[in-house]
Amino acid sequence: MPLNHAQWQKALAANSLSPVYLLAGEELLVLEAADALRAQARKLGYTEREVLDVGAHFDWDDLARAAAGMSLFASRRLLDLRLPTGRPGTEGAKAITEFCANPPPDVSLLITAVEWSNKHEGAWTRQIDSTGTVVVFNAPRPNEWESWIGARLASRGLAAAPEAIALLAERVEGNLLAAAQEIDKLVVLHGQGKIDAVEMEHLVADSARYDAFKLTDAALGGDGARALRILDGLHAEGDELIALMGWIVNQLQLAMRLANAQDFGAQARAERLWPAREQLFRKALRRAPREHWMQCLARAARIDRIAKGREGGDAWLEAQRLIAAIAEPRAAQALA
Repeated sequence: MPLNHAQWQKALAANSLSPVYLLAGEELLVLEAADALRAQARKLGYTEREVLDVGAHFDWDDLARAAAGMSLFASRRLLDLRLPTGRPGTEGAKAITEFCANPPPDVSLLITAVEWSNKHEGAWTRQIDSTGTVVVFNAPRPNEWESWIGARLASRGLAAAPEAIALLAERVEGNLLAAAQEIDKLVVLHGQGKIDAVEMEHLVADSARYDAFKLTDAALGGDGARALRILDGLHAEGDELIALMGWIVNQLQLAMRLANAQDFGAQARAERLWPAREQLFRKALRRAPREHWMQCLARAARIDRIAKGREGGDAWLEAQRLIAAIAEPRAAQALA
């Protein structure tokens, strides 16, 4: 069974590493856990690390070759296998299972996956669980959000009144990365100690501020309710729809270039996408075929004409329909 948070912390502090680890789930939490494991590995003498990035044309024989390779300095080695989609395929599942069946001495395999659900599980994950350690990091549920913020503050040497924690939770609007960044900022601005609601109000930026970037990220991420709420906020704040549509069109054109690319990963690198945004577009494009994104672009062009007075219609209403269709392609009738 996957370890819970307390069990993971205990395992992380052990004086030896498991032959294999699978850390999967929420990207921020997975990356932080992987960093912590790498630090522990260095303390335990794993002075060599080899990174294996699993892309569209990854050769799974590289895993066996890396496992069988000799250390240059007769030291322990950490194999860092990055599996963003959490889906190794038949060949990959076989390679991982074979590693688990006969793990080489003084080698530990770390597998990280930032897309995860129960559908990702299979014989290969059960083999990892039998041989080593599996941890699934889920984002806090709505009723756990304030407890998560309080615990993270405490881990940084900060204590906050319940009202202050509630204020921070409201400002970051359920965004783990924004919460982590704000808490790190608090450490710098405040130092250790206790923060009340008044001081939190002054120190924390309004990370839930409505803007175009959050709008497209929410829509592409499939969170239609949040995206429409942000769009309504932009409208209420008096933002110009013409400028907003310029950014939406920019992101839809980017989605089309990625959809048309033969090698998604190579195109994402050419577009200089950060890993988190690469995953955002990867998930969005899986929800709908290329034709859907072409329809969205056509609708965006029409909205731009309406906003400029070149065509009749309610531009903001059409924008709502477009955002709903981007977030949920099955609601494509909203484009009609």
